[in-house]
Amino acid sequence: MYYVYLLESVKDGRYYIGQTRDLELRLTYHNSGRSRYTKGKGPWIIIGHKIYQSRGDANERRNTIKKIKKQKVNKK
Repeated sequence: MYYVYLLESVKDGRYYIGQTRDLELRLTYHNSGRSRYTKGKGPWIIIGHKIYQSRGDANERRNTIKKIKKQKVNKK
């Protein structure tokens, strides 16, 4: 199983979307400052996730969500 997850920064309200096989381990990774994109912006909390049977399906959904987010930001 693979997870697509949405994190929110407690520090400044930013969001991060990703995919992983181990949700709790990945949250620990983000909160420890080892992720390039989330370092220094945490602590992070999981505000949502969805389970997929294949990594390909999870990546496809994650990419779709990122595109939607980017389109909304560009409209502002």
